Amino acid sequence: MEIGQVEAIFRYPVKSMRGERLDVAELGWHGLEGDRRLAFRRIGDTSGFPWLSAGRLPDLVRFAPHRREGGAPGDLPTHVRTPEGQELPVFGEDLAKEVERRHGAPVQMMQLNHGIFDEASVSVIASATVREIGRLAGQTADVRRFRPNIVVRLLRATPFQEDEWVGGVLSFGEGDDAPAIAVTMCDARCSMLNLDPDSASPAPEVLKAVVRANQNNAGIYGAVTRIGRLMVGQTLFLRAA
Repeated sequence: MEIGQVEAIFRYPVKSMRGERLDVAELGWHGLEGDRRLAFRRIGDTSGFPWLSAGRLPDLVRFAPHRREGGAPGDLPTHVRTPEGQELPVFGEDLAKEVERRHGAPVQMMQLNHGIFDEASVSVIASATVREIGRLAGQTADVRRFRPNIVVRLLRATPFQEDEWVGGVLSFGEGDDAPAIAVTMCDARCSMLNLDPDSASPAPEVLKAVVRANQNNAGIYGAVTRIGRLMVGQTLFLRAA
């Protein structure tokens, strides 16, 4: 069943830092190529999830990873631009010290080739859901708050329609070889949703709106079942559970 089109694609090379908006991306077995392959580890943390996120340090969303000239589109970033405009090497001591100063504890940049994800390797949300949450919260509907990999423009623009996809399979484009994900769970939201993606200023009414409207869920997570190329404008199909 056709349900919509791919409206936007995002990836986040460094966990919790600013993302990149793409027209085309390769979907591999561990999510989008280059997505969340880097993260700061909190040195000495033995909790089982030692990664520093914007939930602990909101300012992380204001750091912007980028590649210097000469890199291929799928390459990891070489530098990070700080909120003050400094360009620091990703694996350099200066960047680690700057994040440590803000966080108040030592950190170390780490690279994991299979990615550093909270629940699953691919996240999807419908633009209708984003607009409705913005309306309920009295905020500008900025999709970047939700940090999705894929934004979908639905044929039937019903907010929170994504909940109905759980257990099904989404495929991107036509044909038996089209990239696809199995929809594994709803995306239960946390306080990161409240952070303005440019200023990191909190707006608690955003998460409160999601809790009231849809039991804290907005969008879905998926596991890759077929690899391939994602493109803005691709038709999206759902095979229901």
